[in-house]
Amino acid sequence: MAKSSSLNVRVVEGRALPAKDVSGSSDPYCLVKVDDEVVARTATIWRSLSPFWGEEYTVHLPLDFHQLAFYVLDEDTVGHDDIIGKISLSREAIAADPRGIDSWINLSHVDPDAEVQGEICLAVQMLEDVRGRCLRCHVLQARDLAPRDISGTSDPFARVFWGSQSLETSTIKKTRFPHWDEVLELREMPGSPSPLRVELWDWDMVGKNDFLGMVEFPPQVLQQNPPNGWFHLLPFPRVEEDSGASLGALRLKVRLTEDRVLPSQYYQPLRELLMESVLRPAEEDAASPLAVLEELTSGDCRQELATKLVKLFLGQGLAGPFLDYLTRREVARTTDPNTLFRSNSLASKSMEQFLKLVGMPYLHEVLRPVINRVFEERKYMELDPCKMDLGRTRRISFKGAPSEEHVREVSLGLLTGYLGPIMDAIVGSVGRCPPAIRLAFKQLRHCVEERFPQAEHEDVKNLAISGFLFLRFFAPAILTPKLFDLRDQHADPQTSRSLLLLAKAVQSIGNLGQQLGQGKELWMAPLHPFLLQSISRVRDFLDQLVDVDGKEEPGGPARALVPPSVTVREGYLLKRKEEPSGLATRFAFKKRYFRLSGEMLSYSRNPEWQTRSSIPVSHIRAVERVDEGAFQLPHVMQVVTQDGAGALHTTYLQCKNVNELNQWLSALRKASAPNPDKLAACHPGVFRSAHWTCCLQAERSAAGCSRTHSAVTLGDWSDPLDPDAETQMVYRQLLLGRDRLRMKFLEDSNLVTTPEADTEKGSSATEGACPDALAHQREAAACLLEVLADLDQAHEEFQHQEQRKVAPGPLRP
Repeated sequence: MAKSSSLNVRVVEGRALPAKDVSGSSDPYCLVKVDDEVVARTATIWRSLSPFWGEEYTVHLPLDFHQLAFYVLDEDTVGHDDIIGKISLSREAIAADPRGIDSWINLSHVDPDAEVQGEICLAVQMLEDVRGRCLRCHVLQARDLAPRDISGTSDPFARVFWGSQSLETSTIKKTRFPHWDEVLELREMPGSPSPLRVELWDWDMVGKNDFLGMVEFPPQVLQQNPPNGWFHLLPFPRVEEDSGASLGALRLKVRLTEDRVLPSQYYQPLRELLMESVLRPAEEDAASPLAVLEELTSGDCRQELATKLVKLFLGQGLAGPFLDYLTRREVARTTDPNTLFRSNSLASKSMEQFLKLVGMPYLHEVLRPVINRVFEERKYMELDPCKMDLGRTRRISFKGAPSEEHVREVSLGLLTGYLGPIMDAIVGSVGRCPPAIRLAFKQLRHCVEERFPQAEHEDVKNLAISGFLFLRFFAPAILTPKLFDLRDQHADPQTSRSLLLLAKAVQSIGNLGQQLGQGKELWMAPLHPFLLQSISRVRDFLDQLVDVDGKEEPGGPARALVPPSVTVREGYLLKRKEEPSGLATRFAFKKRYFRLSGEMLSYSRNPEWQTRSSIPVSHIRAVERVDEGAFQLPHVMQVVTQDGAGALHTTYLQCKNVNELNQWLSALRKASAPNPDKLAACHPGVFRSAHWTCCLQAERSAAGCSRTHSAVTLGDWSDPLDPDAETQMVYRQLLLGRDRLRMKFLEDSNLVTTPEADTEKGSSATEGACPDALAHQREAAACLLEVLADLDQAHEEFQHQEQRKVAPGPLRP
């Protein structure tokens, strides 16, 4: 049984941070670490002691993690960045509340002795001879230790304590991956049984040694189940010091989603019920899994559920019928066409997530050129008189302050200069819009036309489509490009304001002129002629968009979310030459333009270069970080491939920052996820001067010294389909409504036995329904409850099996 877990992290804002610069302010940014590996870095907020970030990340973690940490640093142009403080959250603290953590948390001081990482491999035996009891501790190796020396390595040795005795291993110089393979024997002394403690230290010639971590095992564990294997290193137990808010605080939102995913065959009955749901008359359905989910879910949970359902039905080739089912139910209960799809219902969220999952490459193709222009040109634009900075032009041109009218005219020209290409790209994109989206909109339009056929509601059919495409897709992507993977970083305040004005304009166009000139934003009036002209073009665009033949085949085979030929990531990276003999490190890396699709990782001198080299994605066996000390360069990763003869080859690539590194790691791991024969371990160093720089082994073919992390990825629109994990999440949501479903249909049937009694009871669940329909709903409810009970039992059986395998572990501080 697989274990699936993901961390949803939102770094909202900070307050009352200490000033680290001579100006009396700071330039704070935040590093997010999972078990001491940086998974994200926020933008730097310049000259602020109360920064707002609002950045959100999802990290998929199939293996258990121990700690999530947030480090706040002050960026310095010269020298090292100053550490302001940190927040550390254990896995247990995050998992304590299923709703997660959403609060202000004070920063604490960073204690070097608490900054430990890595694991140690031990094999312990308890022996007895004529002289008494003896503990034999075989210290084999350690991996991924903290770098304590300026070279980016350490000089580790182990110290073993048992009672009043202690012994030490030899010191291994300049490595974070030491191999000792030494056996230390300690005799039991009189007195009560003692725990075993193994400490790791970094040896220093001058000054005191640096602590690297420890593990401790209680006497009962030594007696019953002596340690044998890898163990996570822990800091010294200590009382958490409260900084008294002197270092400031962060507002964080953290939620851990963790589940056990059963083998696929256990989910088949529930999947079949879900697929059957969308083939029924939507308006009459009340007891199918989808009808129950629609009634139960709300808020953030509804968005997550919508994503899982869309992916599940996409994989089954039934996304079209699924969306049609939900929209028909939504349309049937809507009486006022002005409120159609305006709420965050399951239907609205599902269509919104469907657009993101299927249409993201299309969105990038349409919007990226203009969005890049806005970021690169950084023009000042403002139409609102209350927000105009009339002194800005004077500071730049020294010609005196301009009038409001002048700023308005210049801004209007700039805005239309950006809006024109945006609208040209949108209305000219009919042929590039994914067929699945066009078919979904065609079904949506037909459904709305049937429900509101009156002449006065002629525009409702167009508003239903433009509401999704413009208001929930194009406009949000323009407003926050980073959230739609259009940019790597959030915009600065000036660019954010420009994007907001552009998004408002696109939103007005998507509303097809409704409420134009009304409300509080009358300062948008200079744009109205352009907006009205664009609205007529959008109407023609929507007509062409739904003019599509074909029908989605139900029950088609599962397919990838993104076609293999589509580019999922591209950009410049620095590539190391294959054998750069004699070259200095900085000359061994050359700038190349990389493109990644589901089939190929290709590169060339520039995007237009015709001659391209390529690496088949099917050959990739590992994608991992490289230690900074290997090349004395930061943000380096390695792509390990295997050729037809079975030989391994490594390509080293350098990214420009930690976020770009994480994004490329994630994209490459997702693309190569189906590959067989993945490596379980690799070398985070490089083979140079007849040895590996990481573990000092002399054989080039030596087994890797560090675990690989092939399934640790960042969650985004390109996450691969996983029907079992998606069905598991649906099952968990259905469990929340099981009692309500039972009361609504089955318990009523025990009390009410005749149609007349049903009518007298006037139950909201069954009011107005005919006896045949009630009987069908009760039968469907009973079937769903039976499937949920079977899954319950399967989970209990697997959980019992796991509990029998779990052995006592080391003590935790």
